[in-house]
Amino acid sequence: MDPIILASSSPRRQEILRLLNIPFAVNPANIDEKYPEDLPLENVAEYLANEKVKAIIKSAPEGQTVPWVLGADTVIVFNGKIYGKPSSRDEAADFIRQFQGNTHRVITGIALYNSVDKKIVSRSSVNLVTLNKMSDREIDWYLDSDEWHDAAGAYKIQGLASCFISKIEGSESSVMGLPIFDVYDMLKSQNYSIIE
Repeated sequence: MDPIILASSSPRRQEILRLLNIPFAVNPANIDEKYPEDLPLENVAEYLANEKVKAIIKSAPEGQTVPWVLGADTVIVFNGKIYGKPSSRDEAADFIRQFQGNTHRVITGIALYNSVDKKIVSRSSVNLVTLNKMSDREIDWYLDSDEWHDAAGAYKIQGLASCFISKIEGSESSVMGLPIFDVYDMLKSQNYSIIE
């Protein structure tokens, strides 16, 4: 099995690749996470995943064969707006207050560079997450955990936030940052087998 470059430093994405026994190396892509203003919000995560993969390909030394590359990006879409990673506790509190008692979309885009065919394939996984109503005390308790750091929308479903998630429609692994079914299906479609 050929090794894959994971264009992300996310521990959750690494855990999922380990679960699948896929050999990988971590090489976070350094991109400016901007996107075209006319791009539909549902397509932003997939666009950014593609940009991460392209950045890794471009950074390869000239003449060197680029291995398989996997990029992913997760965004939350709610009320016509994208919610990424909060820059402060106050912003995290604002995000959680908006989400509590509501359902929002968690979209993870994935992009895969096929080192044999030298092409990129990509797709998006769209999921619905409902946060129960929360008191100010519950919100403060959650924010005190510091789980909101480095998390799209200021929460991670595999942590204390799960106390307040009343419903998930879609893929739990996608909400964590890497949809297992889609990764497996994309690899399979590109003749990369994880079954030995």
